[in-house]
Amino acid sequence: MQGKSMDKFFANLHLVLAVGLAAAIALIAYAHPDPSMLANYVLRWLHVFFGILWIGLLYYFNFVQIPTMPSVPAELKPGVSKYIAPKALFFFRYGALLTVVTGLSVAHVTGYLVAALTLAPDYRLIGIGMWLALIMAFNVWFLIWPAQKKALGIVEADADTKAAAAKTAMIFSRTNTLLSIPMLYSMTNANFG
Repeated sequence: MQGKSMDKFFANLHLVLAVGLAAAIALIAYAHPDPSMLANYVLRWLHVFFGILWIGLLYYFNFVQIPTMPSVPAELKPGVSKYIAPKALFFFRYGALLTVVTGLSVAHVTGYLVAALTLAPDYRLIGIGMWLALIMAFNVWFLIWPAQKKALGIVEADADTKAAAAKTAMIFSRTNTLLSIPMLYSMTNANFG
């Protein structure tokens, strides 16, 4: 009986995520019992979680899917383009959005939002990381996603438009891969109070 319960639990991604979220918040509350700092710690954790989701999918697309698709037999490509890519792009876009929202929220709650965005001397490195992330999120929502909708046939487009859209999506996805490298450095090495 216990095996079936565990199978049912782990088969439900939303339940696993909810329990993981509850466990993380409980750990944060235990490790940092100061209630005035709880929002800051939860937002930081969520920022990292959504950032991993976003950048992990960015790297999946660029390191795995884009280079592999030319070698996938034509009859198997719809498995990726109709089922895997749209789902991955959903988590990719919302991972980007929630990374930005939680990151800006951390900066606001901690009191350095304006200083970072204006590249004040003590916040220049985190500010550069924030601006790179904002550019990348813009690319996701306003360049990559509209192009992918055409390339994947989510919206009506002729063959030439689909091919051009696939190229646009790839170029801006690679642009984001490029920008992610200095962005990650900026985010992980910003040293301020």
